[in-house]
Amino acid sequence: MDNREEVREFLTSRRAKINPEQAGLPFGSRRRVPGLRRSEVAALADMSVEYYAKLERGSLAGVSPAVLEAVARALQLDDAERAHLLHLAQAADGSDALTRPRRRASRQWTPHRSLQWTLEAITAGPAFVRNGRMDILAANQLARAFYSDVYASPGNQANLARFNFLDPASHRFYPDWDQAADIAVAILRTEAGRNPHDKDLHDLVGELSTRSDEFRTRWGAHNVRHHGTGTKRFHHAAVGELTLAFEGLDMAAEPGLTLTIYTAEPGSPSEEGLRLLASWAATQEADTATEPSSAG
Repeated sequence: MDNREEVREFLTSRRAKINPEQAGLPFGSRRRVPGLRRSEVAALADMSVEYYAKLERGSLAGVSPAVLEAVARALQLDDAERAHLLHLAQAADGSDALTRPRRRASRQWTPHRSLQWTLEAITAGPAFVRNGRMDILAANQLARAFYSDVYASPGNQANLARFNFLDPASHRFYPDWDQAADIAVAILRTEAGRNPHDKDLHDLVGELSTRSDEFRTRWGAHNVRHHGTGTKRFHHAAVGELTLAFEGLDMAAEPGLTLTIYTAEPGSPSEEGLRLLASWAATQEADTATEPSSAG
C-alpha cells in the first residue's frame, strides 16, 4: 500500500510543532514556516538535507531503525508517535504483514462464550471489547447500560467514533467533549498507521470527514496516542455525573482488540452512581425480556 501521503503529512505536522528554542537552536526573525526547517531537522538527525527531504516526501521503504530513531529524536516524538512512525515505515516496505491484526469485520465476529462469561463476571463496572475502529464488539450488562445512548441510535452502529461526532447526545454524555473527540481521532489515526489495509477503517474515516467538520480538522492534525489508562468524566441520562478510571488491555488471543474496564473510586459518589446504573440496567433488561409476553 502506498502510504507516502500519510508519511509526508505526519512528518510535516510533527516538524511544525517544534520551535527552535525547544530544539536548542537560535530563533531567527525571518521564518516563513511554523516550527523547524527541514535543514534544522536534518542537522539534528545527523543526516543530509537531501536525505531528510526524501524521507519527508514519504519515502520510508527500507529505512533502517537507526535512521527512524534519529528522526524521532530530532522531532522529539513521544512513545505513541515513535510507534506510529515505525508502523508507517513497516507499511511502506510491506514488513507489517505478520504483525498486522487479522482482518475482522465487526458484524461477522462473535465473541467466544468464555469471553462473554468473563465480561459478565465483571459486575462493579462497565467492561467491553472494542477494535481499533472503536466498534463495540462485546459488552457486559453494565457497559450496555453505560453506553445506552450509543445503542439507542441505529445510525451509530455501536461505534464510539460515530457517536462522538455524529450524535448530538454525545455532547451531554461527554462533559469534556473536546477531549473525548481528540482521543477518538487519535485512536483512529493510530489504528490507520498500525493497520493501513483496513477498508472498513478507511470507509469510517471518509464518512466522518464528510459529515463532521470537527472530525476533519482533528484528523488533519495527525495526532496519535496510547490510550491505556486514565480518568474521564461522563454524564449518564439515568444516573447523572460519573468520574471513572479506566484500564485498556490488549487481548493476546485476539490481536487488534482491546478490553476496557471502567471503575469508580471506592466510597465515591461515582461508585454509588455505578450501583444505581447496575440497578437501572437490571430493570431495563428485565422489562425488555417481558415485553413479548406482556404484549400477548
